[in-house]
Amino acid sequence: MNRKTFSIVLILSVIACGAASAADRAKTEPGNVTVVFDHPEQFADVKDAYMPTDKGRDAILSEISKFIIERASSYLQAGRKLEVTFTEIDLAGEFEPQLGPSFSDVRIMKDIYAPRIDLEFKITDADGKVLSEGKRKLRDLNYLQRLLLSSNDPLRYEKDILNDWLHDEIKSAATAAR
Repeated sequence: MNRKTFSIVLILSVIACGAASAADRAKTEPGNVTVVFDHPEQFADVKDAYMPTDKGRDAILSEISKFIIERASSYLQAGRKLEVTFTEIDLAGEFEPQLGPSFSDVRIMKDIYAPRIDLEFKITDADGKVLSEGKRKLRDLNYLQRLLLSSNDPLRYEKDILNDWLHDEIKSAATAAR
């Protein structure tokens, strides 16, 4: 393939990807997803360090909320709404102060520190009819064996199990509605 042909193929590929991405975004508006954290100050572990800060907790919860809104918006069919209320979060890993002060902001990952997320959800259609609702306890005891694309995201394990849940739950609601 010569350079000119390659350039044309590359440009057409970029245009096609952009059109597909725009079509995905058009499925539903991000306003169709509501995320609530029920008493986050009581969550088991949403810490940014061994000596946590409210600002750090708020940043972590904001990142989780943003992830849910973006991902659920891409999965939801037009006119559908999702409400998610988090009732408990225990992030993967744990701070181990016995390792010394230089480790006070380092999360140690071990099998015994698996992520735990408890939530309640409701999926409704454009008329407000409830298509699916329930409570879920998301756990992944094998979280360290997962093959993840992003190894730099500090919330990669939580996002991975949330993504699995969103995909399965929204897909089930879409199938049940047919």
